[in-house]
Amino acid sequence: MPELPDVVVYVEALRARVAGEVLERVRIGSPFLLRTVEPPLTSAHGRRVAGVRRVGKRIAFGLEGGLWVVVHLMIAGRLHWHKPGTKLPGRRGLAAFDFSNGTLMLTEAGSQRRASLHVVSGEDGLRALDPGGIETLGSTLSTFSAALTRGNHTLKRALTDPRVFSGIGNAYSDEILHRAHLSPVKLTGRLTPVEIERLHHAVNATLNEWTTKLRAESEGRFPEKVTAFREGMAVHGRYGMPCPVCESKVRRIRYSSNETNYCPQCQTDGKLLADRALSRLLREDWPRTPEELDMITGGVHSERP
Repeated sequence: MPELPDVVVYVEALRARVAGEVLERVRIGSPFLLRTVEPPLTSAHGRRVAGVRRVGKRIAFGLEGGLWVVVHLMIAGRLHWHKPGTKLPGRRGLAAFDFSNGTLMLTEAGSQRRASLHVVSGEDGLRALDPGGIETLGSTLSTFSAALTRGNHTLKRALTDPRVFSGIGNAYSDEILHRAHLSPVKLTGRLTPVEIERLHHAVNATLNEWTTKLRAESEGRFPEKVTAFREGMAVHGRYGMPCPVCESKVRRIRYSSNETNYCPQCQTDGKLLADRALSRLLREDWPRTPEELDMITGGVHSERP
């Protein structure tokens, strides 16, 4: 799922291309995309774009007259910039936004249709789509700490909950926790003030660093290589590979269709966190250290769920 750094770069690229341009029409390729009825989508046609804004992981196009067209890419949704009038591509094409100077294409890989499009009126309508998490970039330590400790959840859940923090998902939460040297399953209620400060710094440093990297990668072009797995990440998507800090193998926790990556040496005092998929098979024989797991699997356990 595109997260804060990806969405920021998308928004910047879109502002440069569509701010001040007229949204001539929106062509819908999937009936599941549009989630609102009133105002009708046709009411957006012919209006000039007054601005483009990030709302959490959503991209909001502000049009003349206070109308907002809001896109949520979810996991597999992506945006592409083409010449005016480009045809929607087969099954992947969800929508085409035709501007006077080009066409913005929304596509989604896979068979599940999770991306969404909303049309709302005014700031109140836009605010209703915002889950309410704080913007971590530029937040004070006290504001960050209050949001983090409002409930008692694992750090992984707290960081990725859009009602707590805005724009952080699976990929960058892994990177943040590795930088902060904190376990993904540590409870927020058990954090010390020093650990909270360290996490606050890691959130800001990680998101700023990757936003800068992705901005430089695009170099003024429209961002086409939006992915959760990037060269240079410390742990996310690097299961079984060496940690760049200590060279221990990166490990994982699998649950449902998600995976959390972490370094035991840097984050969990050398302890191996239970992988639900494998620990169900091993039960009481589940290894307690990375070394024991390597003995059981022969060091080969890089299969994907």
